[in-house]
Amino acid sequence: MPHLKVNSKLARFVTTHKPLKVAYGGRNSGKSVGFGDIMAMEMATRGYDILCLREFQDSVADSVHRVIRGSVETRLGLTDRERSQWGLFEDKVVSPIGARTRYMGAARNPDSIQSAENYMRSWFEEAHRASQRSLDKLIPTILRRPGAECWFSANPQSVADPFSQRFIEPFRDKFDENGCFEDDIHLIVKINWRDNPWYDDTADKIRLWDYENLPRAKYNWIWEGAYNDHVDGGLIQQEWFEACIDAHLRLGFEAKGAEVVSHDPSGHGSDAKGLVHRHGCVILEVMEKRDGDEHEGMDWALNYAITNRVDLFVWDEDGLGGPLRKNVKDKLSGRKIDYIGYSGGGEVEDKDAPYEPKEGRNPGDNPKTNGDMFFNRRIQQYHRLAVRIYRTYEAVIKGKYHNPDDLISFSSKCQSLSQLQSELCRLPLKDNGAGKLQLKTKEEMRKEGIPSPNLGDACKMALINPSARKKVVRPSYTKW
Repeated sequence: MPHLKVNSKLARFVTTHKPLKVAYGGRNSGKSVGFGDIMAMEMATRGYDILCLREFQDSVADSVHRVIRGSVETRLGLTDRERSQWGLFEDKVVSPIGARTRYMGAARNPDSIQSAENYMRSWFEEAHRASQRSLDKLIPTILRRPGAECWFSANPQSVADPFSQRFIEPFRDKFDENGCFEDDIHLIVKINWRDNPWYDDTADKIRLWDYENLPRAKYNWIWEGAYNDHVDGGLIQQEWFEACIDAHLRLGFEAKGAEVVSHDPSGHGSDAKGLVHRHGCVILEVMEKRDGDEHEGMDWALNYAITNRVDLFVWDEDGLGGPLRKNVKDKLSGRKIDYIGYSGGGEVEDKDAPYEPKEGRNPGDNPKTNGDMFFNRRIQQYHRLAVRIYRTYEAVIKGKYHNPDDLISFSSKCQSLSQLQSELCRLPLKDNGAGKLQLKTKEEMRKEGIPSPNLGDACKMALINPSARKKVVRPSYTKW
């Protein structure tokens, strides 16, 4: 008879029925091994076939086959006679009562996911890679069969990933101190190395080395199950951004001065419409709108600006934003709100002016200029934002003094703050062969699975200042 030993955090996965069960966390938490042992137990005692999913699977070698096989061979404590009654094949495991495993890649078999309706137990391993299409097909299928369950194990990547948006973000503020959430259909636990009773000294030596030598954000992702909103060669690091959250409260400066609302339009499609509200050095609100066309999105943004009586409204006039000029003029006519259409394209501004690095120094007899350092205006504008974020990080984390006017703070009350963090910390630089700073294009980012930074674009637009005197005509602007 199998003897199941399970991590205490996974105990309710065995004793409680929920259609959707999720375990996420970092390395050496034991979640995958625990799932494998439980699934093998379900095969042996209940006769349940197990559908084992990954988003990408070229062969059985990419699946959890080895994990389930290891459960039978060692961890369930079977005698030699009991073990011999199992079928341990190269492409499946078969229990003594005929239950068997099936392995499938969801990305290449999207319609086959509907076959999950025939399984009482499904396990989606590395679920942080699951596409929105896979989740949209799988979850309704699971819920159709009474008593069926789909289990998800993951080490989260970006906050923007479909898995994170479906299973973590909606419940983050509801997790209790033990890192668990439960309702009628969900059982979700966060599980890490310290929760694993079989965690050993060898693993801890590796963890401690990583703690001492890796960037804190990368360590937290590997070992603590935090998001990995980081790309190699990125412009803004995750720990810089996190230091800016409520920096005005931590450093003791107030939101004062001009109020600006910026809007990044989009039509129907996968890209969301973005809105950012800045008051002085404080970002008060970050919002997305995912439905409606560009005109409805513009009305949404303008109504927000009018309701909050801001000083300046800015929108991206490139692409879809050009035809929206009339919407803006009609809506703001007669109101004391300046407005300006913004273009991120074009040449570098102030080409001959000294380049301003993050550290605020440009040493040498012949200092670098903006023209020397920036490939185009887009990277220049994002770099200004990065400089503010880095200096705020220095002030908050390292105690270095900077003029508050040179800093930036993101209110923790912003609706889509985590999405903004993901976008800004995933801005990849590229080598252009000329030694200049340049960001990859949106098309290049999409090819690498990095979504368009709509909120990021709105945030850099929010750094524009209104003219000194309010007027209804389109103003000139100064760089903030």
